[in-house]
Amino acid sequence: MAITASMVKELREMTGAGMMDCKKALNESNGDMDAAIEYLRKNGEAKAVKKAGRIAAEGIVMADVKEDKTAAIVEVNSETDFVAKNADFQAFVKAVVNQALTTKATDMEGFMAEAWNEDASKTVNDALTEKISVIGEKLSIRRFEKVVTDGCVVSYIHGGGRIGVLVEADTAVVNDAVKEALKNVAMQVAALNAKYVSQADVDADYIAHEKEILLAQIMNDPKESQKPEKVIQGMISGRINKEMKEICLLDQVYVKAEDGKQSVAKYLDEVGKANGTTITLKKFVRFETGEGLEKKNEDFAAEVAAQMNA
Repeated sequence: MAITASMVKELREMTGAGMMDCKKALNESNGDMDAAIEYLRKNGEAKAVKKAGRIAAEGIVMADVKEDKTAAIVEVNSETDFVAKNADFQAFVKAVVNQALTTKATDMEGFMAEAWNEDASKTVNDALTEKISVIGEKLSIRRFEKVVTDGCVVSYIHGGGRIGVLVEADTAVVNDAVKEALKNVAMQVAALNAKYVSQADVDADYIAHEKEILLAQIMNDPKESQKPEKVIQGMISGRINKEMKEICLLDQVYVKAEDGKQSVAKYLDEVGKANGTTITLKKFVRFETGEGLEKKNEDFAAEVAAQMNA
């Protein structure tokens, strides 16, 4: 399979590996992107795979919460940042959030097909099409999520709509202190981009795969590969535990911790006890504008092509 400059560019942005390393990985894997990522990781070239890719699309994330029990978050994309800041566009996104708050749809197909709240004679898709014709730029309602809880749900929007987060928790007490704590956790999610609530949510296959990658990295290192099996397994376990503390929200160090050591779990326990309740984090939703979408960058593509042909 012919390896193109755009393939090298995509792999480079997903893995952070060097350009020529990416080209070699794609050649070794006959252009299979997943296999190329695996190749880079096993050879220690890609320490963290950014599956979402580079943030490049425009638009905004918006969220709303009703009575601490129902929340919705949406991402609506535009072609330019100029339109994303347009009042008409933002009013439309607000209407999409309101739609998501009342929707019974469970996927984008159902959401786009349901009656538009502001005019039941139209569908959501019809309303989007009309807005495109008014603004004169391609728009896309990319995703939404609705959360309904018996406990408490809060939202947090960062950077004027660049990142949006919902955090849901079980709690018998819903007061300003509890909501502030959950808002702080939402800010943490926005900043540190946890992948899971707790280690209990991490799939066993994911752990097994990470161990396989770590073992391959060790065996590719002339010094580390000579260590006893027991030591190697201990190294793998230590690295897995470190990774869990980075990707599991409750295990992360709470960013506002005064001692720089308190975990998010202990922070919520502390707030819960002070307010006569137990705060159990159930889920979080994090949308980042343009996640996984890219604009064309002709200059960079030319740079890649030039280096590939060198």
